[in-house]
Amino acid sequence: MELKSSYTLNPLAAFLDKPRTEFTKNDIIRYVLSNDIRMINFRYAAADGRLKTLNIPIPDEKYLDSVLAHGERVDGSSLFPYIEAGSSDLYVIPRFSTTYVDPFSAIPTLGVFCSYFNKEGLPLESAPENTLLKASESFRRHTGFEFEAMGELEFYVVDKESSLYNIPDQRGYHESSPFTKFEQFRCEAIYNICKAGGEIKYGHSEVGNFTRNGKIYEQNEIEFLVTPVTRAADQLMLAKWIIRNLAYKWGLDVTFAPKITAGQAGSGLHFHTRIVRDDKSVMTENGRLSDTARKAIAGYMKCASSLTAFGNTNPTSYFRLVPHQEAPTSICWGDRNRSVLVRVPLGWTGKNNMLLAANPLESSHSENATDKQTVELRSPDGSADIYNILSGLTVAARTGLESADALKVAEETYVDVNIHQNENSAKLNSLRQLPVSCAESAKELKKNRDIYQKDGVFSPQLIDGIITLLESYNDSGLREEAEKDPVKMADLVERFYHCG
Repeated sequence: MELKSSYTLNPLAAFLDKPRTEFTKNDIIRYVLSNDIRMINFRYAAADGRLKTLNIPIPDEKYLDSVLAHGERVDGSSLFPYIEAGSSDLYVIPRFSTTYVDPFSAIPTLGVFCSYFNKEGLPLESAPENTLLKASESFRRHTGFEFEAMGELEFYVVDKESSLYNIPDQRGYHESSPFTKFEQFRCEAIYNICKAGGEIKYGHSEVGNFTRNGKIYEQNEIEFLVTPVTRAADQLMLAKWIIRNLAYKWGLDVTFAPKITAGQAGSGLHFHTRIVRDDKSVMTENGRLSDTARKAIAGYMKCASSLTAFGNTNPTSYFRLVPHQEAPTSICWGDRNRSVLVRVPLGWTGKNNMLLAANPLESSHSENATDKQTVELRSPDGSADIYNILSGLTVAARTGLESADALKVAEETYVDVNIHQNENSAKLNSLRQLPVSCAESAKELKKNRDIYQKDGVFSPQLIDGIITLLESYNDSGLREEAEKDPVKMADLVERFYHCG
């Protein structure tokens, strides 16, 4: 059966016969009136990394047009701790390209992401989505390239323990049902995310699985497609919201927390990045990683210790960043190497025709697949402020491209062995290490704040707010204490169980 060129899971895109990036106010009004939509939910990210909601009924077309055109007011001081209550009124203005049909509302409802504006009608300098927009535009302006990204979203699904078809602890990677218990939940989550406009590559069960106190904990992962960095952030925010709501509907528990128990794999939020020009990747050249890609990696190396301030935002984040637990500790990079901070995964750069080898009846397949090459930052976790970490990554890549010593840095930090094996201890000792606490991350951000504030990307107010939050945990030495005290570990896990 031949699929239509306009095939899409997104009902708005199908009805309007256009991609979501081209949605206009009139498009949204037409969909509302034609599909008996009765409510619109404005959604916007706050300082805690979660989406907030404003429910707006639609009494008539005139009010619908007005609220879409002018947005609404919110109290910024209740959303961001660094905004003063005396001047806290903000506008939230919908971004029509993010509109989606709410899969959970009993009332026919659309959801739409919003941007923050101040009293002068200008974008709020410290707003998460505006910081990322500024980072993306600065990258384009200074390098001539576009920055793209995608996330690998890991999470645990928790339910009552089953006695049937169990699998050993830490052996859940890519398992199928009935050995994995939540494959159908994951598939329904993927389907709902795609209907809402998410661009997903695949989903699967992950390494982490264990049973404890009558409950089964199974780790899952949903990996997205590489898209412009601003769109990548919106999709991840929407995905976390959908996964949590679906879990509530199913009577399940879900956590994106970086670490929920000692000795078991934590949940990361790895980010793959790609640099393009004129819609073509510049990551490879003559079948190898390009100098452009290596310079961007050097930027990640230079900024690695301060990027944790955005990507590892609570004390339990640093219980995950330990050797032999599927997470990095050293500032280095390598090809197909999962012991490093930045991994260069397989990129379909080989010359053999794999499709023809696996399917002899197919005709010759000559499509160039080298645009699939990405590089992956493996330190962030589910506590990450998604907009801030992607802003930081964009700034770091630009820093590398603008640094005269970038290729030298890339050469000096390259690793081609498992650095956690005893025989490679000399190499491990020569590498800088990631911070081991929020307190250390705050210090690194203080040292590097000029990098992030360059070109007005991160506002000083935002950087100050992040540093203040990290320092408030007073967690120097806390990891060592919690590792010796199961009660303290359990208390911390409970406190940060629903972070991000």
